[in-house]
Amino acid sequence: QVQLVESGGGLVQAGGSLRLSCAASGIMFSTYTMGWYRQAPGKQRELVATITSGGTTMYADSVKGRFIVSRDNAKNTVSLQMNSLKPEDTAIYYCNGRPGWPYNDYWGQGIQVTVSS
Repeated sequence: QVQLVESGGGLVQAGGSLRLSCAASGIMFSTYTMGWYRQAPGKQRELVATITSGGTTMYADSVKGRFIVSRDNAKNTVSLQMNSLKPEDTAIYYCNGRPGWPYNDYWGQGIQVTVSS
């Protein structure tokens, strides 16, 4: 059974930092591209950051220079270090596991991040 479980969300003031973690089980983690997505109220889910099995990272323009995605293949975890947080970063953040075509992605249940002004 595949599980992606996020942790580390919460409430923080603007300018502060949070670190999200996602623990994966039931998948060949080291072969997956892992990512973080977010969905704000009334908006579509959007990509935040991804990291490939080889460690190549990609970021949304809105978070470049502020967020850092990393992975630990020994622990089957992917993390998102979020710095200089802004109120517009407020959203539910979802962990994503992508095995690649033709297989479907896996998603975590989501975790709330709220940034107060």
